[in-house]
Amino acid sequence: MSTQNTLTGLLERDWSYRETLVGGAVGIFVTIAVLGLLLPESLWADLFGIITERSTLSSALRLSVPIVFAALGGIFAEKVGVINIGLEGLLIVSAFVAILVPAILGPTETTLFIPNLWVGFAAGILASVLFSGLFAVVCIRYKADQIIAGLAVWLIALGLAPFAATVYYGGVNTENLGTSLPTWTIPVLSEIPLFGAFFSATPAVYAMLLAVPASWFVLNRTSFGNHVRASGENPRALDTVGVNVSRVRYASVLLSGFLTGIGGAALSLGLGQFIGNNQTMVNGKGFIAIVAYLFGNYNPIGAFGASFLFAGLEAVQIRLQQVPGYAIPDSLIQTIPYVTVIVVLALVGRTRIPEAAGEHYESGDD
Repeated sequence: MSTQNTLTGLLERDWSYRETLVGGAVGIFVTIAVLGLLLPESLWADLFGIITERSTLSSALRLSVPIVFAALGGIFAEKVGVINIGLEGLLIVSAFVAILVPAILGPTETTLFIPNLWVGFAAGILASVLFSGLFAVVCIRYKADQIIAGLAVWLIALGLAPFAATVYYGGVNTENLGTSLPTWTIPVLSEIPLFGAFFSATPAVYAMLLAVPASWFVLNRTSFGNHVRASGENPRALDTVGVNVSRVRYASVLLSGFLTGIGGAALSLGLGQFIGNNQTMVNGKGFIAIVAYLFGNYNPIGAFGASFLFAGLEAVQIRLQQVPGYAIPDSLIQTIPYVTVIVVLALVGRTRIPEAAGEHYESGDD
């Protein structure tokens, strides 16, 4: 068998989409079952009303953005063989820089005919890419432990962003820009009951809905995607056919930073402010993204479904707090996604990390 055929065989080991859909179906069933156990019967009518409200769907889409983009970034990094648990840190640094830059330039002014809000968005993405580049060099060139390096990225960002905010603003929370990402409404379609929320959203939501299928296409229908997956499964086979493994890994980790940067910038600019208290406004979304792409079996579509499940539950619990007559702790509701994932992984049991994930590889060109 030729080396190219061997490489093709390795790529065919990816889990089928059917398994991802089964996992998602089990996840939804388990979530409903857990809710049935936790919630009083009288609350179900109110819960159904909340779930079917357009505002809940809009909120879920908005809350999904940072998780989905971080999950997509994590997929590209881990598929190539580099475990990046520093997604949380990338979200933090991009969220902070996205607010700081327009605050310095003037949030309502323009630079080279580009509104400074969008300049800040691009700056946040660039900050994430730079941090990812540093992470890539440390892990790929100097072969550092990827878990430790990822933790370092998170801890540096967790300390650096609030510190920089304190230096510039005098406190860990930035001042509100007085402006935020606009809402783009598509006529007629936005009037559709419930699902019209998909057509009246911020640009970040539209970008997310495009990024998910685009990521799937890149990973499964392009030569770059084949190289990414082969690098994570058997880098030696990829090297044998003349592809530089290190270059593929650098490119994929930088792409991971780019995607995660979009999520972080959208998070803070959607509010118009960076909040640096405690775990910052990111508040574990990078780690939730890791769970999401594991839940989705490294499939961008599956990761989107898992992320939307998390965000949807968060949107529902926010609304539940507003229902009179009930005092359900939000911490209780927020545990449901984690319980769901544990049960799904135990029952379905098909999540498998790439064979060479976390392993260093030194080609003849290095």
